[in-house]
Amino acid sequence: MEPQNNLATDDNGKTAGIISYLSIIGWLIAYFAFHANKKTELGSFQLRQTLLLHIAYIAFYFIWNTIIVSLLFASLTLAALVSTVTWVFGLGFFVLWIIGFIGAINGEKKPIPLLGDKAQTLFAGI
Repeated sequence: MEPQNNLATDDNGKTAGIISYLSIIGWLIAYFAFHANKKTELGSFQLRQTLLLHIAYIAFYFIWNTIIVSLLFASLTLAALVSTVTWVFGLGFFVLWIIGFIGAINGEKKPIPLLGDKAQTLFAGI
């Protein structure tokens, strides 16, 4: 009878990469359940990508929502403009997420545009 293999080893980190795109909680699950004990090159790559994507998304929305609340008291027109910019950036983050998620599903080490290369250097320890 053959011993059972660890899923993270069998898929070469693909599962960790896919799960990490689901949310920041998904990232934590992917890291601790699939990556921490069985590190793979693909898993590390995808985890670095998604960590920077999640951080950038959260930081952007925190900063922009603070600006919108401030501008609501100053001018509704200006607040509407900032709200539109927020929507456009949100769409941009969604496109980056889709590109990365498709790469994770395909098991590719393809950097996310604008953020991918920076993520690989910032989080080289993952």
